[in-house]
Amino acid sequence: MTERARSIVGPDYLVAGRYRLQSKLGGGGMGAVWLATDRLLNRDVAIKQVLSTAGLSEDEARVIRDQIVHEGRVAAKLSHEHAIAVYDVVLEAGEPWLVMEYLPSRSVAKAMALADALSPIEVAQIGAQVADALATAHAAGIVHRDIKPGNILVADRGAEVGKVKLSDFGISRGAGDLSDEPEDVITGTPAYLPPEVARGAQPTAASDVFSLGATLYTAIEGHPPYGIEEDNEVIVTRAAMAQIIPPTRSGALTQVLLHMMEPAPQRRPTMAEARNEILTAVFGPGTGPYILGAPVRTEDGTIPAWAARNSAAGLRSPHSTPLPRPPRANAPKAPAPQRKPSFTLSSLGPNAAPLAIAVGLLIGLLILIVILIAVM
Repeated sequence: MTERARSIVGPDYLVAGRYRLQSKLGGGGMGAVWLATDRLLNRDVAIKQVLSTAGLSEDEARVIRDQIVHEGRVAAKLSHEHAIAVYDVVLEAGEPWLVMEYLPSRSVAKAMALADALSPIEVAQIGAQVADALATAHAAGIVHRDIKPGNILVADRGAEVGKVKLSDFGISRGAGDLSDEPEDVITGTPAYLPPEVARGAQPTAASDVFSLGATLYTAIEGHPPYGIEEDNEVIVTRAAMAQIIPPTRSGALTQVLLHMMEPAPQRRPTMAEARNEILTAVFGPGTGPYILGAPVRTEDGTIPAWAARNSAAGLRSPHSTPLPRPPRANAPKAPAPQRKPSFTLSSLGPNAAPLAIAVGLLIGLLILIVILIAVM
């Protein structure tokens, strides 16, 4: 029954008697994600189908099912405007499906394929917003464990164009959860691994801080902090040794990124501190209300070309203003405007007044002589 059900999954397939599949949005090692219609609430949703249990033993399949259910339970604890909401976990043909908020979007990874690299001012907005969501997650005891460009979505159409949301808490874990993973299994994506995780430690909130810093670094520099290498073992070795390539394009974000990617976890900021450091470095203190909750925009307030589809590119966001910028330290004052020289008595020196009186009397006497001659 399960094998037959799997074989016919596709457009128009009805999941749990409620969710009608429309089209496949994407997939990965964990499963496929579909766009579906919630027939009960008449709204679009994203629904994740488990694909990887085929051919596994019952024990292995149960681990996968439990992981999906765990993802739903963990993510459902998090409610934040910059995190994809989880609505439901349902069973179909004995397999769990995760029902999530649907955000028409492209990931930061896809944005980089369009723009090669993003500007520091745009990446700062993405970073502050994702850090805000993760600060809330950490406060609830949730560690994401797999922050990367592919898991950060930016709405690319509709009323929310430019809005940033963090997705995929599929390998997230509550702080009090017991890990059933072997000690030699490394969790996460090699290019964004913090050194302690690459060396075999379990991820913590500090690990999320590093991975977010590495993700922002990649968006700006155009390559991950450990460089590009097809062999993942080489990348993991570089990560374990904290061999980070110094950033060259990050501008005002440079020191913040290096702080987030400190090799020692205890030297990194908390996620809330990282958010504040990003905001202060690029936009100035107290600018959170202008950045958090707002769409990503360029310095003049328009939606970046990479963040919008076709006609929306370059349009001014309807509810945003030009971005705030911090004052430059010790900025030179603009020179005073130059006035054209003018003739005044004071310019003639201290004897100017008597001289003027004498000249006036002489002119008056000449005029009187002319008048008398004319009368005679």
